Amino acid sequence: MPLWHRVYLVLRGRIEAGRYEPDGRLPSEHEIVAEFGVARVTARRALAELEAEGWIERAPGRGTRLRPRSGVREVHATLEGLFENLLAMGLETRVRLLACEERPAPPAIARAAGLPAGTPMLYALRVRSSEAGPFSHLETWVPAEIGARIGREALATTPLLVLLERAGVRVARAEQTVSARLAEPQVAPLLEVPVGAPLLEITRLVFDETGRMVEHITGLYRPDRYRLRMALDRARADGTRTWVPRRGPEPVPDPSTVGPPEEAVP
Repeated sequence: MPLWHRVYLVLRGRIEAGRYEPDGRLPSEHEIVAEFGVARVTARRALAELEAEGWIERAPGRGTRLRPRSGVREVHATLEGLFENLLAMGLETRVRLLACEERPAPPAIARAAGLPAGTPMLYALRVRSSEAGPFSHLETWVPAEIGARIGREALATTPLLVLLERAGVRVARAEQTVSARLAEPQVAPLLEVPVGAPLLEITRLVFDETGRMVEHITGLYRPDRYRLRMALDRARADGTRTWVPRRGPEPVPDPSTVGPPEEAVP
């Protein structure tokens, strides 16, 4: 990753985290050079990228300042709902179905499904967007015999878990991991981020009542447009007090104003 892009990511992360006051001053090129130990051309390139994306404005005599934030809503979700609760939250989102076909399962996917590597499975690639633009890149693998019972056109409008249940699959449990990944060249343009930009990665394996894996889905999310929240309660476990996830529905937080100015949003 180019050095200027690393500086850009750090500064953008600070903006997103509210480290600077609205319409407040950002570090100058000289201050960035001193803090990050980079050349002035590197600092200038990082600030130029922020300006091009609409995060900041620079003017002679005024320095570098944040541009006013727009009213674009950020997508919030609880950790439990993740993909499916977007509809329940009443958010206006749309889906582009970019691929839906049988493909040989990669070794890791086949291994998780208990199948030989290369076994045909239904593969679907979707990109979900809000009014701010694309925020999630979803890759899904489903056993071929189940995929044959799913209406493929419905993948653009209906959560896959609902389609699985309509197809007669008795979903029993799921395993979910949360990590991070850098945007690869194939993903970056779909989410409208630079190659190498940090993304939230969430992988979920869904199993039926027999223990068979019926869905493997990996979601890559823009952290400036999507956040997860988990409510925790203080409780006793194994004789000690610890944090445990709260059960039951969680109130949907009020939409917040985040992101670059409205005219800069795709």
